Amino acid sequence: MIVLQGQGVSKGIEYGSLYFYHRTNTQVTQQTVEDTAAEAQRLEEAKAKSIAQLEQMAEKAREEAGDSAAELFETHAMFVEDEDYTGAMDELLEEGWNAEYAVQQAGEQFAAMLAAMDDPYMRARAADIRDVTQRLLNNLMGIVEGGIDADHPVILAADDLAPSETIQLDKSKILAIATQGGSGNSHTAILARTMGIPAVCGLGDALNESMNGHAAYIVGDTGELIFDPDADTLAALQVRQKAQQEQRELMRTMVGQEDVTLDGRHIKVYCNIGSPEDVDAVLTNDGRGIGLFRSEFLYLAAEDYPSEEDQFRAYKEVAAAMQGKTVIIRTLDIGADKQVEYFGLNREENPAMGLRAIRICLNRPEVFRTQLRALYRASAYGKIAIMFPMIASVWEVKECRRACQKVMEELKAEGIPFDPEVEIGIMIETPAAVFIADELAPLVDFFSVGTNDLTQYTLACDRQCNDLGKFFDPHHPAVLRALKMAADAAHKAGIWIGICGELGADLSLLPTFLAIGIDELSVSPTAVLPLRAEIRRSIASTCTLDMLNS
Repeated sequence: MIVLQGQGVSKGIEYGSLYFYHRTNTQVTQQTVEDTAAEAQRLEEAKAKSIAQLEQMAEKAREEAGDSAAELFETHAMFVEDEDYTGAMDELLEEGWNAEYAVQQAGEQFAAMLAAMDDPYMRARAADIRDVTQRLLNNLMGIVEGGIDADHPVILAADDLAPSETIQLDKSKILAIATQGGSGNSHTAILARTMGIPAVCGLGDALNESMNGHAAYIVGDTGELIFDPDADTLAALQVRQKAQQEQRELMRTMVGQEDVTLDGRHIKVYCNIGSPEDVDAVLTNDGRGIGLFRSEFLYLAAEDYPSEEDQFRAYKEVAAAMQGKTVIIRTLDIGADKQVEYFGLNREENPAMGLRAIRICLNRPEVFRTQLRALYRASAYGKIAIMFPMIASVWEVKECRRACQKVMEELKAEGIPFDPEVEIGIMIETPAAVFIADELAPLVDFFSVGTNDLTQYTLACDRQCNDLGKFFDPHHPAVLRALKMAADAAHKAGIWIGICGELGADLSLLPTFLAIGIDELSVSPTAVLPLRAEIRRSIASTCTLDMLNS
């Protein structure tokens, strides 16, 4: 028996074979070829494969969300056969260039041409051309979409996964995740908790590619990866798996129940998501709304700034799917650990305190305006609220509100429908925001506390650093007192306050949250039913603030 010990970051037990994530070099090189006919044949095969993939995706979208959802993929399939687009590739092939270079150049040429047009609809098609071009390149270069070339679900193993990589994974093929690095606050951990699968980080070099294909048990509760368990260990693991299944079945009895304490205190239980794909998990787990939609997934998954139309489609899809339930969308939180090459951000010695989140938006008003227009347009199709991250000053909130007002005036003048009553909120995740919460509260409709960053900045502890261990303590009295200060300021101003950081799912802190007066908890979808069960067992009037004392 071999046992690798790491840090458990998402609970549960699974058994499966390890599959090591391989990063493929997607850089296109310009090469001359002698056999142009063979190169043309390669391109035809890539086109046929791309069309087949898009038709399959269109059919799946139609089954799950109707004809309108399938239109995007059908449009992309049409682009693959567009005579002008593919004709430009053929010309480059005839000149003796390799197929990858021909596709890349034709894609850049047509995307630039569309982006320069006056018609907003045609400008939006530039992003479609980029997507189609990338699909053709992937098929030419043998790059597996979704990153996992397996015909069955696996335990995904990696050194660590960047945010842009987690966004593009084929999640239907993942049983669990095991990584050499990472931490409980890494995006790998957040992905696993959203999916409700076990995950272990920080396994170090003991986890290596020689284990590829080997079967193992992963235990998210204890942080263990176990190969060839002995008879006693195997029996214990099977007992725990059975208990896990029984607990899941018990939690299903919470579906449809109210989020209310024994003494009548209501608390909203919402969900954190990272993409439209996660909405199914919200609905399956009976989340009452979405308290944090991380909109940066659109930017992380794109090769260039996502257009207003691309963003509008994504926000509209989520808003419509939630059928009138609240969807709080956080404006882009790029920077720090979420780097996007096309943003062209300078390298920073301390990126967690550098140009990130709302600071980028206020420095790049056109990027901000594009997102706000998409958000307000989507508000006509559901109950959307907008939330600004990384706020530290009153002037930042006022600038954000001015930008919102300007966008509403534009849309009204253009005759585009939107909800003029969209709620505006801010994230409380800097000590500065806590200290001036009484000044910020009158400017917004709600607060949402990002406890991951609030803990990081309050304790001067890098939340991405696994070595800090016990020093990164979200239970620290200073963090809990900050929550109390923010809650007091919110309620004094007559607005509500929620928690959207990972701490919201910490059942041991629920009594403290009730005593502080937290109104909403936004958690990973799979944490909804256990949290609801704990709320329904609680008596709010007996909860104390004891944990705020050292």
